[in-house]
Parts: sequence; C-alpha cells; structure tokens
Amino acid sequence: MDTRITEATKATAGERDVTELSPEGIMQLGLGFWASKTLLSAVELGLFTELAAGPLDCETLRSRLGLHQRGARDFFDALVALGMLEREAGVYRNTPVTGRYLDSNKATYVGGMLAGAGQRLYANWGSLTEALRTGKPQNGTEDGEDLFEMLFSDPEKVEMFAKAMSGGSLQAAEALARRFPWANYDTFIDIGTAEGMLPVEVGRLHSHLAGGGFDLPPMRPVFEAYVERHALADRLSFYSGDFLAGPLPSAEVLVMGHILHDWNL
Repeated sequence: MDTRITEATKATAGERDVTELSPEGIMQLGLGFWASKTLLSAVELGLFTELAAGPLDCETLRSRLGLHQRGARDFFDALVALGMLEREAGVYRNTPVTGRYLDSNKATYVGGMLAGAGQRLYANWGSLTEALRTGKPQNGTEDGEDLFEMLFSDPEKVEMFAKAMSGGSLQAAEALARRFPWANYDTFIDIGTAEGMLPVEVGRLHSHLAGGGFDLPPMRPVFEAYVERHALADRLSFYSGDFLAGPLPSAEVLVMGHILHDWNL
C-alpha cells in the first residue's frame, strides 16, 4: 500500500472532522452569566412588576425604574432577545410566563429565589475557584459557623431567605397540592416551612385541612404575615422549634421539602 495515500487520507479525514466541530457550546456555557445577570438585575429592579400594570415605552419604563439613558434600551432589548419580554412598536410588555411568575404582587411569584441569587449566590459563585483551592466556604460564614445562625441573626436576611425558599418551592407545592391524596387526611405540617408557601398552597385547595409550618423561631413573623395575606390564619399555624434538637410537631402528614440535603445521615 502506498503510505503517501494513507497519510493523505488521514489528513483529509482529520480536516473534515475539525470543520464539523464548533466552540459555540463552550462559549455559550462560559458566558452564560451574561444572560443570567441580565434577568437577576431585572428582578432586582422590579421591572416585571412595573410592567404588570400594562405595557410601557422605553423612556417611560426607564424613568420609572430610575435607569440611566446609556444602557436602558439595550437592557430591555436584551430581555426581549432572552424571551423575558415582548416588544411591539417600541413598547415593552411581560410575556405570559414572566407576567405570571415575576410579578411580585401575585401569589405565583418566584422572583424571591432570583432576588436571593442576585444578592447572595451570584457573589458566592464568583469565588468558586477560591473555594476549590482552599476548601473554605464562600457564603459569608466563618470556619465552623452555622449558615442558618448567620442568616437568622438578621430579620432582613430571614425575610429574604424565606422569599427565596418560596420561589424555589412553588412548582413542587402546586404539584403536591394537586396530586397527593389529601382527602384521606385532616392535618399536615410542613417541616422547614420558611414563608409557608407549601402550607398555603395546600390549604388553599383543600378547605378541610388544618395544620401549618414548623421552623426556627425567627421565621414566625414572616410565616404569619404570609399566611394572613392569604386569609388562612384560621387553619394554618406556626410551630416553633429546631428539628435537629427536639421532637417534631404531630400531624397525620409531615412534609419535608428542600431541607434534607443540608445534612448527612
């Protein structure tokens, strides 16, 4: 066999394989924070809540949000490109999805999770390389300090954390409220309830149920305010305690959501 032909064939095949490759996926992943931070800033600014009352032109929306002229239009158009806003004849409006889930006045609001990500998690992930090299936590705690003690020491942090947990729990709460056979039970308590998203969603759809939520004492005013806003205070109560240090409250159904992953067996 002519070795020159063999090598030429290999070279041609190699060139063909290379031309079929693309760095697009790598670049999309590596620069993905551009898109995510655009959305997080929009939530932080209350943009979707502002548009919930009706569509607005660029200048009106910019003025209401208190933005500088330099980047406002590009910012709004970026949200259009990302599928978070709709634009027609220079007027911006929420999409059906952002109108339902990012209007802070709606019970379906999930922006609390995104607001928490923008205020706390975004910076934490920015120091991932440092965490990998040192093994030290990057969440604001010192060595040996408990994350929840740090979060629950400040009422503003408690409320922010609670709203973040509501945003992360809505979809699961809606599914659980509809699919679990609640007709077979009369009482339930959500363990690690935070703001009370799950008890409210379940209680709202099943009027025969009574119960509430169990969490650390600083969460009580946040829970009670949330339940009161949804007119369920007559059936849903707050149970105070620490499930790592004492017994759980008694009910026919105990729900544990988004809590078990924080500790070992």
